[in-house]
Amino acid sequence: MSKKKMSLRELDFNNMGAWPREYKIGFCVLIGLLIFGLLWYVVTRKKGDELKGLERQESTLRGEFETKQGRAANLEPLKQQLAQMEQQLQQMLRQLPSRTEMPALINDISQTALATGIHNELFKPGPEVPKEFYAEKPIELKMVGTYHQFGAFVSGVASLPRVVIMTMHDISLRPRGSGPNAGLGPNSSLELAGTVKTYRYLDEEEAANAQAAAAPGGAR
Repeated sequence: MSKKKMSLRELDFNNMGAWPREYKIGFCVLIGLLIFGLLWYVVTRKKGDELKGLERQESTLRGEFETKQGRAANLEPLKQQLAQMEQQLQQMLRQLPSRTEMPALINDISQTALATGIHNELFKPGPEVPKEFYAEKPIELKMVGTYHQFGAFVSGVASLPRVVIMTMHDISLRPRGSGPNAGLGPNSSLELAGTVKTYRYLDEEEAANAQAAAAPGGAR
């Protein structure tokens, strides 16, 4: 005579050894699933979040790598362009007067002013101020002449054999003399006073000394 099959309600959890075999197997499978789910929640899920974070980091690093790779590809042309610019700069600086030519150039500027009829009341060169690649020479001056004479002076300086760059600082130009018609005509006398600076290039030794002096802790 076959045994009557037990229902789930008839199972005694205090005496699981008396359960039918199929219920024992089912219960073990259920416990296994619960343990697997718990392990997934505690371990696998955390690792999954870490994996997603690593994937995002990989994407960011890949983008940075591609950007830097693109810059590296353009680095050599940029170096060549920089070298060309430095060469052009040196060529331009070489067109300026040298150290030995500077005294003669100062004299030429003064003589050019006299040749155009300008009267030099003051023409006083100051000490040179070395920069990184060049040196500037300030000249205090006070000149008296007409519009045409000053124009001829500028044209004469521009036609000197060496390239002459002059910048004006604190320059004033005002009529010379008094009276209601002073300074109104093209031949009226004008007074130009202030400081101009002219420039020369530094040779390699002078440039090295200037850069050393400009560096932090360099000689002053």
